[in-house]
Amino acid sequence: MIILIAAAAENNALGKDNELLWHLPDDFRRFKQITSGHHIIMGRKTFESFPKPLPNRTHIVISRQAGYRPDGVIVAGSISQALSIAPTDEDVFVIGGGEIYTLGLPFADKIELTRVHGHFEADAFFPAIDPNQWQLVLQEYHPKDEKHQYDFTFETYLKKN
Repeated sequence: MIILIAAAAENNALGKDNELLWHLPDDFRRFKQITSGHHIIMGRKTFESFPKPLPNRTHIVISRQAGYRPDGVIVAGSISQALSIAPTDEDVFVIGGGEIYTLGLPFADKIELTRVHGHFEADAFFPAIDPNQWQLVLQEYHPKDEKHQYDFTFETYLKKN
């Protein structure tokens, strides 16, 4: 399966100035649990927002920059090339940013979304989820607490046939 995994606000905000807009430890834990051991596809700016490559994952970074070759990653020139590099017999995760989610959406079979309850100013956005194409199959609400500044809901969508 090709799976988009993201945390997005109610207005689909993802981030601003290549930074996340919130700190949700349970979301980070879920992301790590779901993506560990898999190939993850991301744009260059998303990759460069990490202090180092994420452990126990194969990174495929999409970049149009000639000669872009950071250590420890596979570089692809397009979403199609990135998907052709990834194994076809296991789950592959598209992890952002906004432009890469938009490019990956037509190829996706599933969306794992953490819906952050609030509206945020942003410069990167998750694409709108068309209810005619996607079915919400799972929701798990989490209220804000001492470690989580915002309420959020884990949502799983499957592409309709």
